[in-house]
Amino acid sequence: MLLVAAVLGLPVVTVVVYAFYGADGVWSHLAGTVLPTYVYNSLLLSLGVGAGTLVIGTGTAWLTVMCDFPGRRLMTWLLLLPLSMPAYIIAYTYTGMLDFAGPVQSTLRAWFGWGYGDYFFPEIRSLPGAAVMLTLVLYPYVYLLSRAAFLEQSVCALDVGRTMGLSPWQVFRRIALPLARPAIVTGLSLVLMETLADYGTVKYFGVSTFTTGIFRTWFGMGEPAAAAQLAAVLLGAVVLLILLERWSRRQRQYHHTSGRYQPLSAYRLSLGRGYLALLACVSPVVLGFALPALQLLSWSADTMAEQLGRGFPQLVFHSLLLAALTSILALGLALLLAYGRRLRGTTAVRAAVGTAGLGYAIPGTVIAVGVILPFAWLDNTIDAWARAHLGVSTGLILSGTLVALVFAYLVRFLAVSLQTVESGLAKIAISLDETARSLGANPTRTLRTVHMPIMRGSLLTAVLLVFVDVMKELPATLILRPFDFNTLAVRAFELASDEQLAAAAPSALAIAIAGLAPVILLSRSIARSRPGQGANA
Repeated sequence: MLLVAAVLGLPVVTVVVYAFYGADGVWSHLAGTVLPTYVYNSLLLSLGVGAGTLVIGTGTAWLTVMCDFPGRRLMTWLLLLPLSMPAYIIAYTYTGMLDFAGPVQSTLRAWFGWGYGDYFFPEIRSLPGAAVMLTLVLYPYVYLLSRAAFLEQSVCALDVGRTMGLSPWQVFRRIALPLARPAIVTGLSLVLMETLADYGTVKYFGVSTFTTGIFRTWFGMGEPAAAAQLAAVLLGAVVLLILLERWSRRQRQYHHTSGRYQPLSAYRLSLGRGYLALLACVSPVVLGFALPALQLLSWSADTMAEQLGRGFPQLVFHSLLLAALTSILALGLALLLAYGRRLRGTTAVRAAVGTAGLGYAIPGTVIAVGVILPFAWLDNTIDAWARAHLGVSTGLILSGTLVALVFAYLVRFLAVSLQTVESGLAKIAISLDETARSLGANPTRTLRTVHMPIMRGSLLTAVLLVFVDVMKELPATLILRPFDFNTLAVRAFELASDEQLAAAAPSALAIAIAGLAPVILLSRSIARSRPGQGANA
């Protein structure tokens, strides 16, 4: 188990160590020229996305929990749908709709007789545009955790506010919001980590951030050491976010002001306010899912026949192969680590499992850099030895193959599988282990015959979540994929970069459809998040 954790932690250690190597003056050049731009744009983008997701996520969560309006039950799960849309895909679709040659501006020019330069229209390919795109698909992180926090709050605290004559807005601002602060901070931390990790959106919109800088330094300038140093700076920012999130979790005791849980009495809104609340909840769903999905469907209907003749089935096969292989391996490793901690919960084992689960917080670009450097060194070492002693060249055994790509996926997404498996194991009483041992079953047999059948649903969920995450992953795939090996995500990115947005639609739509699976799982479990209540949604 310790060995598994050490191997999975290798990419992070590599980035940190390699960052201390000299980069022949390239780092000083970057620091004096483009680094301030990377810092400024990344910070501004994070602030914009953080503010947008905070307003949309907490606002819609409060409305669906505490307000009675038409369509409330339906909106509790519809608000999760944008989570299935990768940010770079929604960026392509909105660019196609809102660009100068897109249907929106073309219609405006036709209606009013305008020409180029006769009117003002917001530039979609900009930093604010990227912030809007990321906000539309990332707000569900804040919505999910905020809603769960509001559902968990004691009715006593809210009733006290009501008896004191506080309005619904005052109850929300002065009581509910402070109690839910740790959960909201956790959701914002996830949003900011995803924002810093994004590559497809900012690259397509021409916004220079750390992720685009790492690509440019590595492949454009041929400087892996300087790229590693940029990756180390980005990794430092992510570590700060992780520490902030863990600090907020230590404050969770503020959520539980009382042990009294009962159905929350929702504020009955007037007809006008009820429809305003419905509009506030429908808008992010329409903008973050419905409009992009309809546009992708329209484009796909026009280009699917052409794409089928350009190797689309092979792209689907490659994507499914990588996703299936990674999800199965991740499940096996998660079972090993989670069950090992259950059997031996020593400090070293807990630290090893915690280290193995840190990869999800690290951007795919950083992980790719941390994977390719040691793998390339190992390949060169093996090749040099084979040339010297055997007179043959071994070539690339690890780097440039599916081995490196799947390993990067495992480092990135093992935490998703691990947390799901640990959640399933936590629901199984230790007495079952003791009973199995008393009947002569060893730990392996106990896991296979007792635990795995019981937590079959958790295992399926773990496989499914990793499967979908691998389907959507872009930066690690771009860096580590073998030569002439494409996936749906890579094809969509390449075609969109060449301004072939309609041709990119079938690949983008396939990824979005695959992303609906975890949304369905989340929508089924969200209503059970309040203790002592089967469904409050």
